[in-house]
Parts: sequence; structure tokens; C-alpha cells
Amino acid sequence: MSMISIENLEKSYGSYKVLNNMSLSLESGQIIGLVGPNGSGKTTLLKILAGLTSDYSGTIRIDGKGLGPETKAVVSYLPEKTYLSDWMRCEGAVDYFNDFYPDFDRNKAMEMLSQFRLDPKQKIKTMSKGMQEKLQLTLVMGRNASVYLLDEPIGGVDPATRSLILDTMLKQYNESSMMLFATHLIADVERIFDRVIFLGFGEIKLHEEVDVIRAKYGKSVDEVFREVFACSVNS
Repeated sequence: MSMISIENLEKSYGSYKVLNNMSLSLESGQIIGLVGPNGSGKTTLLKILAGLTSDYSGTIRIDGKGLGPETKAVVSYLPEKTYLSDWMRCEGAVDYFNDFYPDFDRNKAMEMLSQFRLDPKQKIKTMSKGMQEKLQLTLVMGRNASVYLLDEPIGGVDPATRSLILDTMLKQYNESSMMLFATHLIADVERIFDRVIFLGFGEIKLHEEVDVIRAKYGKSVDEVFREVFACSVNS
């Protein structure tokens, strides 16, 4: 049984159809890249899977269940924008998640704070955007969830820090779960992907294993992405 099953998903904002009759099946045990131009529907898809957007048509099941409290309990979602209160300290945010989510592992989260060199006593309002992203990623990956939905998790950190974050994520990732990782930084991130989904104009342009893409085209995922969407723009 697929961990995520999507059938005939459609979502519009006014007259603009951001997801167009999408069908998709995703298995556990994989890190899956979700890539596409701005406005391609990546964030919308993640919000729907996280149960934050209900105004859509189609059928979605996570671990065999329709979206609702049961699926929210097994999904750990990282939004693109920070949502933590400025007055909180790192350690307080960890305590908050520990109280709120039964599957949260406080020890793992504190270990990640150390790996990211974040001071548990520091207030969020004094942290840079990159530091806040590290904290939010710590909270999301601190859960022992079945599904991780990450929306641009490393967009605000410098290139030198991205490798540290990706290596830490791989170390903490539970291989029995699955991760859907939306990003525009394909060249920096593709090394951790098992599969990749090219999403454009509300439709899936390509969904394949990363090794198959490289073998078929003789190019990196980033290079294939640029060719696919250059053709789409020029057509």
C-alpha cells in the first residue's frame, strides 16, 4: 500500500488552476524531491497533504486513511515561512513540541540543536533567518513521523551551511518513513533524493528515480530540470 495516494487532485485560486487533475502514488522509505518553477503548485500540494487546505477536489489518502486527525498525527510539516513566536527561546520551542506531539523525541531535537550550533537559551527574535530555519527543521525532524513535508527548508542558509544541514537530516531521518522535500536549490540538494517529481503548470512533468534520470539523460537532475522547463516556457 502506498504511503501517499493522490487521485484526480484539483485546486484553483479563482480562475487560476494551480493543480490540474493530479494523480500520484508515493511509497515509504524514500526521500523525494518536489521541484518546479515559482507558482507550479509545490506549496499548495504540501499544504493539502498537511491538512491545512481543504478547498480542493479529488481523493487523497495517507497510510490508507483520508485526510483528517489521524493523518495529521503522522505528518510532520515544515512551512516555508517561520511560524514561531519571537519571545520563545530555542529550548522553549523544543519543550512546546515535546508537549504537543506524542511522537516527538526531545533528546534527538537537543542533539540537532547542538549539531547546528544553536544556543538553547537564545531567543528567536535575536536569531538570523538561517538560524530560525535550522530551529524549525530541528522541531520537524525531531518528530518520529511517518511523513515529512518540507517546504524550502534551506532557502535562507548560506551554501557552506547547506551540506551540514543535509548531512544532519540524513542522520536523523527514519528510513521507514518518507520525505517530500520541495526546493528550488536542486543542485545543492539532489544528492539526498531517491526520486524526484518535476511539477509545472499544475501538472507532473516527470516522476522518476534519480539514478534512472541520470542514466537516461547522462546529466544531473538540475540540468534535466532546466531543459524540461526551458522547453515548457518556450513552447
